[in-house]
Parts: sequence; C-alpha cells; structure tokens
Amino acid sequence: MIDALTAALPILLILVLMLFARWSAARAGLAGLALALALAWFVFGYGRSRYGEIGVIGASGGAMVEAVFTAATILWIIIPALCIHHLQLGTGAIAILRRALGRLSADPRITVLLVAWFFALFIEGAAGFGTTIALAAPFLVSVGFKPADGVAMVLIGHSVGVSFGAVGTPIIPQVEATGLSGATLAQATGLYHAVLGWVMVAIVTFLAGRALPPGASGSGAIWGWAALAAGLFLAPFYLIARYVGPELPTLGGALLGAAGFVVLLGRLQGERPAPVQQHQQESMSLLKAAAPYLALIALVLLTRLVGPVQQMTLGISWQWQLFERFGGNFRPFYHPGTLLLLAFLLGALWQGASLERVRQAVAKAVGQAVPVTVALIAMLGLSRVMVHAGMIEALAVAAAASVGGAWPLLAPMIGVLGTFMTGSATTSNILFTDFQQATALSLELPVLAMVAAQGFGAAIGNIICPHNIIAGCATVGLSGEEGRVLGKTFPACLVYVLLGGGLVWWLV
Repeated sequence: MIDALTAALPILLILVLMLFARWSAARAGLAGLALALALAWFVFGYGRSRYGEIGVIGASGGAMVEAVFTAATILWIIIPALCIHHLQLGTGAIAILRRALGRLSADPRITVLLVAWFFALFIEGAAGFGTTIALAAPFLVSVGFKPADGVAMVLIGHSVGVSFGAVGTPIIPQVEATGLSGATLAQATGLYHAVLGWVMVAIVTFLAGRALPPGASGSGAIWGWAALAAGLFLAPFYLIARYVGPELPTLGGALLGAAGFVVLLGRLQGERPAPVQQHQQESMSLLKAAAPYLALIALVLLTRLVGPVQQMTLGISWQWQLFERFGGNFRPFYHPGTLLLLAFLLGALWQGASLERVRQAVAKAVGQAVPVTVALIAMLGLSRVMVHAGMIEALAVAAAASVGGAWPLLAPMIGVLGTFMTGSATTSNILFTDFQQATALSLELPVLAMVAAQGFGAAIGNIICPHNIIAGCATVGLSGEEGRVLGKTFPACLVYVLLGGGLVWWLV
C-alpha cells in the first residue's frame, strides 16, 4: 500500500497544481514528470534493480524517446486538424454553415438540437481539441440564448462523440498502450455511448426548454424530435464504430444523422422550398463550405473500406526499437493525420483559397501546437516512466486489493478524473489506460471492457473540464462566471458516468 501511495504522488501533484494553483497542463505535467523520475530512480529502483542492464540514463532516456515519438504521432493529427479549423474561419466557410443551420427552424429548441447536438458532434469528430465549444456556443448566443446556457448545452451535447473526436485521436494512445486494435476498441467504447447517449440529448432538450430566449416560445413539446435526433446520430455512430473503426463514428454519425434530421424536419414542418436558383446557389455554397470535411470522409472510407487501398496503406510501416525494451511504429499513409492534411489541401483547393490564406492557417495551427507539444511530451513522459518503473502496476495492485469486484462501477470515473485534470480526453487516456489495463489483469476482468470504460469516462470529463469551461466562457464574453456553467454541467456528468459505470458492471 505504501508503494501505491508513493506511486500516486505525481498524479496528485498534477491535480493540486492544476486545480488549486491554476497551473497549465504543460507546467503541471513537467512538475509531475520530474517527481515521477525522482520516485522511479530512488524508490522503485528504475535503472538499477529494474532495467539495471541499461542504467538510469538508458532507462529514463528510452521512456522519454517513446513519449516524444507518441507525441509526434498525435501532433501529426492535431496540426492538420487545426489547419482545417483556421482555413474554415479564414474563408468564411464556418459562417456559411452557421447560417444554413439557423434557417432550418424557427423553434429555438430545434436550433439547439441542430447546433448543440449535430453541429457540435460534427465539429468534434472533425477537429476536436476545444474547437467545438468555440464554434457552437457563440452561435447559440447569437440566436438569443444566455451565454451560460449556450456553453453548457454545447458541452453536454458534444461529449457523446469525444471518444472518437478529431478522427479518433483519443483512441491512439490506448492502442499504443494495450496492443488492442483500434477497431476492437471502437466497438467496445462505441457500445457504451450508443446505449446511453440518449440521456445527453434529453438533458440538452430539457435545458433548452428552460432557457428559451426572451420573447421566444416553443410550440408544443419536442421530445419526439429529441428522440429522433438521438436515434439518427447514435445508430450510424455505433454501426460505424462496429464495422469501420475509430476514425469516423462521430464525424460520420453526425453528418448522416443531421442529413436525415434536416430532411424529416423540412417534410414534417411543411417548410416551403427555396426557389430553384437560390437552392442551387446555396447548395454549391454549402458544398464548398463543407469541402474539407467531405474530402476527409472520402479519404477515410477509401483507406478503411477499399481492400487493396487498405492493404497498401497498412503495408508501409516505420518501426524502431531501443535497448530491446522500448519501441514504436507509425503507418504514415494510414494515419489519420495524413488524411487530415490531404483533406486540408483538397478543401483549400475546392474553396479556391489563396496560398497566403493556406499559409496563414498553417502558421496559426503550428503556433497553437507549441504549448500542446510541451504538455503532450510531459504527460506522455510521466505515463511511460510510471509504466516502465512499475508504478502503474503498484497502483493497480492496490486498487484490486481495496475495491475488488466493484471496480467496473468506478472505472469510468478514472477517465473523468483524467480529463478534468488535464483538459483532454486524449491525455486522460495517456495517463490512465495502462492503469486500467493493469487493474483489469489484477482483478481478472476483461481488459477490453475496462480500457473502453476509460475511453468512455475520458469523453464525459469534457463536460466539467475547467479548460473547456473557461475557453467556452471566453468565447461568449462570460469570463469570471465559469461556476455558473459548471453548476449546469456537473449534474449531467455525474448522471452519465454513474450510468456508464452501471453498464460496465452489468456487461462484465
């Protein structure tokens, strides 16, 4: 038990520094990494009794090389995703998509379903990393909702898709840590959200009804529309997670679901069609506005579903090993980051963006990635050192001894904790996937179910993550009142994670 308490100190330090001292993830991660290295060397014998054949420098260096390598593979996704985001802002494509959403219904509650559910999930699936709140919350405020309500509804709505956000980025560190395939993890994680996701639609609909803008009134109940919105997203979401993989469930589910919802909305509400010429012009405008996302969907489907193309892209792999203890591999033409980069370039070409506009998007993306890089390497370094030094194993053994068979009930909460303290579902998975796997092995529980529970919980942590709330409040001019938003999102997070724990326990 003493070893477990000692092993927990780096994580506790990060919690204290981020939650109470308000340090950034990068600064807190570096402090946690320094403490982890010291404990690994002097308490757990890392580089002496453990990996003694390569020494302290070799053991520590090997873990950090793994961290840098994995950080690079994640940055290869983050930077192109941010490039697409800044291209869309620079060309005005986001504004076109917003206006198109706003013209679909006069009922503000329907607008909430379109924006806080479908649009937010679509942006999360395509870009993630905080772009969702920044894009969707201001739109709800612009149609009359109070800032705190707008931010809260988007936070709650988008969380169902975070497990596969940014073309499946949160799954990547789980694949690296466990050796499980992305397709297998997508099936297991997607099932949890597919069964429970309707809860979040219900909460968003309830909040929308209570927060109607002044002078606005909804005509009758919209629970039928809410149920339709839930089913139209969750059905393709799960089918894609089960049969395609982790890259497209959120993006594809939102796109297909929104298309079906809009068609049914027009027919059932009896809206008059626009004149043919206007409709054609608008369709062309919308196609251009969505160009990077459409290109991305086509590329992902091509490399995942067309057998010869999939075999060719999977067949090219870069691998490395160090001291026969450390290693990694990278498939450059199958990796989501390469597909995002191609989608960015194709989207810019389709939209007729100038070279200067493309250069500006790249420059802004790279600039944003600098602090992310430090945080990623620090958190990944902490994770790899704790794994190789046996610190994660010590935590898992203690958890197995103290909690026992009740662990499935608590497993998603660990994911929530990780995202709450780091601001990222991806980083939460980096920190705690090894812990979940080791605990499952100690308790003789299914590793897949526990790792999927981690990914599920990590997604839900976005609802209460201080970083997300602060960023969202800043975009709608609500800085300093983040507590109001947390007061609206915390109950939703608690309900969803408790239901998730119950589902994990029942399935296991």
